[in-house]
Amino acid sequence: MKNLFLLLCHVLPLLLFAQPNTEVFLFDISQDHQTLKLSNFKNVSNNEGYDNQPSFLDDHTLLYAATRNGQTDILEYNLSNNSKRWVNTSEGSEYSPLKIPGQNALSAIRLDKDGTQVLRRYDLKTGESNVLVADIVIGYQVWFNENTLLSSVLENNGLSLYSTHLPNHQNHRIQEKVGRSLHSIPNTNLVSYISKEKDSIWEIKSVNPSSGVTTFIVHTLPQSEDLCWLNDGTILMAHEGILYQFNSKTHTNWVKVLSFSDYGIDNMTRLAVSSDGKKLAVVGELVDQNLEPKLENISWIAGYWKGEAFGGQVEENWSEASGGSMMATFKLINNGKVSFYEIEIIREVENTLILQLKHFDNDLKGWEEKDQTIDFPLKEITPNKVVFEGMTFEKISTNEMNVYVDLHQKDGTSKTLKINYKK
Repeated sequence: MKNLFLLLCHVLPLLLFAQPNTEVFLFDISQDHQTLKLSNFKNVSNNEGYDNQPSFLDDHTLLYAATRNGQTDILEYNLSNNSKRWVNTSEGSEYSPLKIPGQNALSAIRLDKDGTQVLRRYDLKTGESNVLVADIVIGYQVWFNENTLLSSVLENNGLSLYSTHLPNHQNHRIQEKVGRSLHSIPNTNLVSYISKEKDSIWEIKSVNPSSGVTTFIVHTLPQSEDLCWLNDGTILMAHEGILYQFNSKTHTNWVKVLSFSDYGIDNMTRLAVSSDGKKLAVVGELVDQNLEPKLENISWIAGYWKGEAFGGQVEENWSEASGGSMMATFKLINNGKVSFYEIEIIREVENTLILQLKHFDNDLKGWEEKDQTIDFPLKEITPNKVVFEGMTFEKISTNEMNVYVDLHQKDGTSKTLKINYKK
């Protein structure tokens, strides 16, 4: 048992030793003329320690392994209200949670304190568990259907691809020398895996679990093995902080999407996408990207922007920085007529920035008193975002940004309005 435990620690980075301080991040994902876009960046875990291995329980719920009281347990995150719930309580640590098809349950790898590593089933209502597969040491897994599991199994100082038929407890080895990334390929009866039979060049392959037939898809990015699939057959993979995409129907090689360094993320590993293709979960390490509160660090806001909000068309025209400030005019047009205007400024004051604005009717009669302004103090600046209290500017690209405005309701509540602008 001791030798097995030492081998597990060497081969499988999912174990407790030397775990990095990783976080789980969430993005909205969209496609415009085959161009992939990410927005609404959020640190979901925001927790000291190892938070990793995300998967979607459904389109509104994310599962991941999270650090709690010195061990790793399964956390359920509700995307709708940002609430969190611990799924299980055990003396061991749990990893790689995945929804079991057709059941109100998930599977996860349990690592006990004595080194025993077993795949178990966890009831989502009670948190109670029982052993699913005991005769092979599973490191990573994916469900083909309710009765068939594909897994990366620890053996011969590496990982081998196995299929397991649960009703009769039969295990079948498909290939030696594989990676950890296993995924059902959308709209097919295939599962993808990483073949490492060629030490210097790894390959993404597919396997038909029913027939055992394997097919080459594309070479991985250099020494990268974490990926996910979009519904249109696009593969996403990260390498050295850059997100790439590949689709065999439209691409001959990997295409760069964006740099995660713009979001202050480094050392990317796991990727997971929701079944509706609208949410992307990413694992990485947070890098301090806070910038000085200087106008030069938000120069990307300058420009003439157009969008839709409040049932009409909105225009916002920001000047370049000069004289210690940036100035904008804003107007809302409904049914061909101006509803109201705003004058906005962002200025440097006492080693920080402040956003101030005043409103005007379409005849330039002011809403606020003569010396009154609506003020938004600065909270933080990163390379792609400037956050004021009540208003946030988010850079999507050179020619696109989102503005989020907190609107206060008559009943005392507030809601956030998102305005998508394009130059």
